[in-house]
Amino acid sequence: MRDLQVIRIVWLGLIAIVGILAVQTYWGITTWTANESDVNQKIHLALHRVAESLAVANGTVLPTGNIIRKRSANYYLVNIAYEIDANLLEFYLRKELEALTVNLDFEYAIFDCSTDEMVYGAYCAYEPAKKAPEISKSMPGYHAFTYYFAVKFPGRSSFLWGQFQVVLFFSVILFVTIIFFSYSLFVIVRQKWLFEQQKDFINNMTHEFKTPIASIQIATDYFLNHQRIKENERLLRYSKIIKDQNLRLNEHIERLLQLARFENNGFNLKLETIQIIPFLKDIVSAESIRFQNLGGTLVFEHSLDDIDIVADKFHLTNTLSSLLDNAAKFSTKEVYALLKVEKMKQMLIISIIDQGIGIPKDFKDKVFDKFFRVPTQAISEVKGFGIGLYYVKEVCKAHKWKINIRSRFPLDGTEINLLIPLKSNI
Repeated sequence: MRDLQVIRIVWLGLIAIVGILAVQTYWGITTWTANESDVNQKIHLALHRVAESLAVANGTVLPTGNIIRKRSANYYLVNIAYEIDANLLEFYLRKELEALTVNLDFEYAIFDCSTDEMVYGAYCAYEPAKKAPEISKSMPGYHAFTYYFAVKFPGRSSFLWGQFQVVLFFSVILFVTIIFFSYSLFVIVRQKWLFEQQKDFINNMTHEFKTPIASIQIATDYFLNHQRIKENERLLRYSKIIKDQNLRLNEHIERLLQLARFENNGFNLKLETIQIIPFLKDIVSAESIRFQNLGGTLVFEHSLDDIDIVADKFHLTNTLSSLLDNAAKFSTKEVYALLKVEKMKQMLIISIIDQGIGIPKDFKDKVFDKFFRVPTQAISEVKGFGIGLYYVKEVCKAHKWKINIRSRFPLDGTEINLLIPLKSNI
């Protein structure tokens, strides 16, 4: 993943988090305000109806102007300008509040003109079986009114929070999601940093290996050309082993460096027109030596006249060599591979089929990952770094080709197909 991509992901993630928090906060505040306004309106309407009912019962009229005063969030005063029957007041309060679905406990008090004090009435629970809590029965008066009653709703805040539970539930889910998303961003950034550290280490290591590998190569060539070494069969064999293993190590180092250059700068394809049949014959001729040394066979099969494709010759050669190398390494009893080419409509299909151990179904999509090797005993005995198929996949991606793999595990071989459009838009 490129640095710019990581930066974009982080910034988009932060913007998304801030946006979600802003929307959720706005939604929460709006919902709370709407619920609070609805409760206030219902309480105000219920108290006004109670005052009207008391006026009708007493055969009087209500005072002009605003008869209801809200002294606090849960405390209301109602002016009716005549004496009040406590039992009748409690009856109408219960009736009107229930009619408007204001399911709140309340307590009330009536102002006594003779003592100039508020006379506490009762605590009225919405649920009759509910035991009244221990509360202060002191309720403040209001000197601007003469005859009035007061109503207090001690459970108003709890009632509003109860209506807010759905919003709270989804808010908790959202915050958990945000925490998880934030942690994911942290993991992405950390993995990017670890990947860069790993890549730098591999690049530095491979560059450091180049000098000793070159020195070993020079020393080995000197040994092989020395007369005393040539005369000693055992020393000659050991010198050849050193040279072969050194060349093999150098190939791995070159491939790692090549991948590092690609990851930093991408593939710089040098496209040219290739006559595919002669090209594949040269590949088979060169790779047949490897199969012969292993006592195996490499077969080339085609039924086409020559056909041209546009590709990078160097990378296509490395791709086919890597696939044939895998076919040889992962063979079981008999080392065998078939290189087949055919045309299907406007698509050229190059197939490499072996009779190896196959690939388990669970790992088919992972074999193209960098450094991945199938964790089986048979495969662990084969030397390699797990970068061959990754390189093949990247070459195909750069050319805009497709690659697919067919395999039945165990011991049923593997078929890898390169699908190359004959009318390329590269």
